[in-house]
Amino acid sequence: MPKHAKSDRSPNLQDLYEAFAVLETAEEAACFLQDLCTPQELDAIAQRYQIAKLLSEDRRYADIVTETGTSTATISRVNRSLSSRVSSGGYEIVFARLKAKAEGGEAGK
Repeated sequence: MPKHAKSDRSPNLQDLYEAFAVLETAEEAACFLQDLCTPQELDAIAQRYQIAKLLSEDRRYADIVTETGTSTATISRVNRSLSSRVSSGGYEIVFARLKAKAEGGEAGK
């Protein structure tokens, strides 16, 4: 069983995962996230995602600090979540699918 599908997850989390899975467009995701999160929560999530993208492109911490305005501590936390020891593979799935979409194909479905 993949790490992200552990059976010890709460029913509330499972419901949330299912809610995301039914969204079909970026616009639907935006509407749902705006309803679900405060603007500050959404900004924090977006910033962590941008940090993960930059780290996956092998960008240096100093460059990421300059580009995102975040602290090295936040970058380190995101970097830990990308490590194969603790990652559930979610970032990799998203990055691969976005790359395939940009190249005109499908990946990882």
